[in-house]
Amino acid sequence: EKKLGTVITPDTWKDGARNTTESGGRKLNENKALTSKKARFDPYGRNKFAICRICKSSVHQPGSHYCQGCAYKKG
Repeated sequence: EKKLGTVITPDTWKDGARNTTESGGRKLNENKALTSKKARFDPYGRNKFAICRICKSSVHQPGSHYCQGCAYKKG
């Protein structure tokens, strides 16, 4: 059997794949520990989580205004 020369439809597997270098992903033999610093969780970053309106402690859920203890006390 002879294979076709070109494929008419685009290869959708390569668009979502992370192991190809064509889509501008990770380079070959790139150190993952050095390049993943941007996506690392920053526990002291105050811009992601708000502070509690009552006790001024850090709220561990985005979009909430009260911490777990104050929300329980307030009802």
